[in-house]
Amino acid sequence: MNSIKTVNQAIQPLKNQLINHSLYQKITTIKDLQLFMQTHVYAVWDFMSLLKALQMQLTCTTTPWFASPNAEVRYLINEIVLAEESDITLTGKRLSHFEMYVEAMVKSGTSTEQLNLFLNKVQQTTIFNAIEKSELHPAVKEFLNFTFKVIENGKAHEIAAAFTFGREDLIPNMFTEILKNFKVRFPETDLTDLIYYFERHIELDADEHGPMAFEMIEFLCENNADKWLDVTEIAKKALEKRIALWNAIEELITSKTTSY
Repeated sequence: MNSIKTVNQAIQPLKNQLINHSLYQKITTIKDLQLFMQTHVYAVWDFMSLLKALQMQLTCTTTPWFASPNAEVRYLINEIVLAEESDITLTGKRLSHFEMYVEAMVKSGTSTEQLNLFLNKVQQTTIFNAIEKSELHPAVKEFLNFTFKVIENGKAHEIAAAFTFGREDLIPNMFTEILKNFKVRFPETDLTDLIYYFERHIELDADEHGPMAFEMIEFLCENNADKWLDVTEIAKKALEKRIALWNAIEELITSKTTSY
């Protein structure tokens, strides 16, 4: 049987690994938190490319304009783009969630130097060349390469699988575990911007974006068995890459490495 339920059953062990990952217990100092943010920020950034790839395929972004096939899917994508690119911050200004995260990094004293160098390189060359030539951790490179290879492959149902099962459906439970530790361990540190970022994602993804993303998958796959197999495979790989990323951050923290 081809369904969201079947995919979720296949990937549940991987989701459990992420929700119960030992990394969350290892973030006990500000230095640990800074290492986490310096590495996790790339997963915040590349999410937008998955979203934009879906927007290009499932809505009309060219002229002359024509209505795309499914109005509900069109609404989902445009709704998420609106929230991700121009949400309201705690101070009432408009920023993308990525920019919110970077501001939270700066506020916590976390260096953004390597991030800025990487983003500048991306603007000068191809994404894959920028990744290869960068000094990013190998796990970050693998994470980014997977995302952009899925996008480059150009299959909407595969992009939607990485987007839905690797991000939207995963984030509420995973971020809830992260938040529990932050609030307990850093009561005297001003992490208001970072906590707001996580709480905003939990709110949006759990209540709105997650359920609509499932509808998008069903629309794209319908009764095509091959597409449902592709979705399951991409979902597994997306979660495996996230686990590898979490493992890498945990190793950095455990070894007290200050950079990579």
